[in-house]
Amino acid sequence: MKATFEIDEALLDNGAEFDNAFFRRFNLRHAPKPLQLNETVSKNYSFPTLYGDVTCAIAIYLCPYEKAAALMPHPIMKPVKVTRGRAPVVFSCYEYKRVLGVAPYNEIAMTLPVMVNPKLNVPILPLVTNLFPCFGYYVFSMPVTSLENQIRGLKLWGLPKVVQEIDIVEEGGDCVTTAREASGEPYFELRVPMEGTPTDFDVSSNLYSRLGDSLLQSRTCFQGRFNVTKYMGQMFKRNAPSDRPYLKLGDTPSGRVLKELELEEHPFQFRFAKSISSCFDLPNPEYRSPINFA
Repeated sequence: MKATFEIDEALLDNGAEFDNAFFRRFNLRHAPKPLQLNETVSKNYSFPTLYGDVTCAIAIYLCPYEKAAALMPHPIMKPVKVTRGRAPVVFSCYEYKRVLGVAPYNEIAMTLPVMVNPKLNVPILPLVTNLFPCFGYYVFSMPVTSLENQIRGLKLWGLPKVVQEIDIVEEGGDCVTTAREASGEPYFELRVPMEGTPTDFDVSSNLYSRLGDSLLQSRTCFQGRFNVTKYMGQMFKRNAPSDRPYLKLGDTPSGRVLKELELEEHPFQFRFAKSISSCFDLPNPEYRSPINFA
């Protein structure tokens, strides 16, 4: 999908498209004031933002723990540990085919599972249980094809969104996501197998982001059936070779940032879903962050 820099003056009138059982869980509301997008356009969005018929391709890789820790905005934010001195990195590629009030767009959320001010940074368990309220995902990069959604992300959540061209296509049994620099040069190509073990997900998680001097906590939810491919043996290996190149990183400014993570060649897990329902809410006003960046 090409990058879109035009901003329509009106909200898209598509609320009737969000009427399944998942969307009926949420009571829509407005932010305290409309969001000023540019000198002439402001919009009074409804929240949480609802996403319907979302194609989602996720890849989880492992990197050295110290490389993940170097991306933390504050030392009391700790990447979740796994075996052999490593941390997981999650690439979530979204084709948002229906968005409440907003035109369709593509996005890649590059995140690190984290614990915020944990009493003890327990390895692995935060990834598989709901016993850690300080667990969530920290977004370190978020390319998006829409200027409107870049502005929304920056102003409402402080998300590090950049407008880029992002293509998501099906090719040879894979869902292939390609992100390009402004020059048109590809720097990120991820191939996620579309086959796998069918697994139902109904998940609610925290997303952490920094806006000014504040750490924000926002809720993200999704429901759908994913085809999952796990490589559990990678828990006990380091730097194992992969059967084929699933992830290619270019020698560009954005690509070099990802290369600095020293991601292992072999993936840890893949998830693919052709169509899921999801939502993303405003920052939790009751969250009391242990961090003040000032």
